[in-house]
Amino acid sequence: MKALIALEDGTIFEGKSFTGPGEAVGEIVFNTSMSGYQEVLTDPSYTGQIVTMTYPLIGNYGINTEDMESTKVHPKAFLVKEYCDAPSNYRSSKTLAAFLQENDVLGVEGFDTRALVKHIRNKGAMKGIVSTKDLDPQSLVKRAGEWCGLVGQDMVKDVTPAEPYGWSNNKAVNGTNFETAEQGMQEPLKVIAFDFGLKYNQARILTEKGCQVQIVPAKTDAKTILAMNPDGIFLSNGPGDPDGVEGVVETVRDLLGKKPIFGICLGHQMLGLAYGGKSYKLKFGHRGGNQPVKDLTTGKVEITSQNHGFCIDVDSLNKDDIEITHINLNDGSLEGMRHKKYPAFSVQYHPEHAPGPHDAMYLFDRFIDMMRESK
Repeated sequence: MKALIALEDGTIFEGKSFTGPGEAVGEIVFNTSMSGYQEVLTDPSYTGQIVTMTYPLIGNYGINTEDMESTKVHPKAFLVKEYCDAPSNYRSSKTLAAFLQENDVLGVEGFDTRALVKHIRNKGAMKGIVSTKDLDPQSLVKRAGEWCGLVGQDMVKDVTPAEPYGWSNNKAVNGTNFETAEQGMQEPLKVIAFDFGLKYNQARILTEKGCQVQIVPAKTDAKTILAMNPDGIFLSNGPGDPDGVEGVVETVRDLLGKKPIFGICLGHQMLGLAYGGKSYKLKFGHRGGNQPVKDLTTGKVEITSQNHGFCIDVDSLNKDDIEITHINLNDGSLEGMRHKKYPAFSVQYHPEHAPGPHDAMYLFDRFIDMMRESK
């Protein structure tokens, strides 16, 4: 089935749908990972986006039940060079096409993904539309340009849970105040995780390291959090513009100095705004499993997984209070920071990423040590 991909600047690509009819409008971005497409699709941080994979063959190991990072697919559409409809993997339970169809997400193949990626890299991420229903290029370009975009929008409200939940037996379980959070050891560290679009592997790793993880909605206030008396607070990843999320920065600011805090991705940005910093939109974002980051505290270079289109401006931070700990070696942007007075630190990238790389797993141990010292 013929499909057209139209960008707001008038660029058109022609492909074919491998999931049937459909249409989606969103911000068109690209991911450079060679594997992990299931984790990409189930990452809530991709809400509002149309994802293009740079690796040419996608779908060859199918979909399984173990590697989900949330309960559903979050990108609005999925673009690949060549789709494999005959996966081979002992864990595979269904094809990628079937998975996308179940989630009502359009999949398109058979066009020059390299040309699309080069165009975005040069011009920047932009609004776009993918359709099998409207095949008029002029109409599609006009409709893409009319979309509101991500800047200033609160995308977290679309992915955060309505109620708190615990993490037990490798799955989410309804409950509050650690009642359903798995106890991995005799005296577990109690962690409250804000779900701004949390990836399940973050809860898995914290649990494996001896934490009881209670997960709460994004709008949970500081008074409620402190009444639960956690040993530490975790700020998860999430989608969109940090400046568009209402109320969270004030809550994080109220929690600073009260309990140890560890933030990842959007959680890192929320901390940056709580510190008084400012955010900005990157030209085309960082998305993939091969981003080099330098740890300024050790001099070591880590290969990291990343997925973000916004960043905290280093120059906007008060250097008397904030230490820059990590930088991106590709463009020099901020990748990590810590507060000099309070037990709080964060990174822009994803140390928990599955299938990898795993260079930065030590950050979870650092959080564990911080909580133990605080106790």
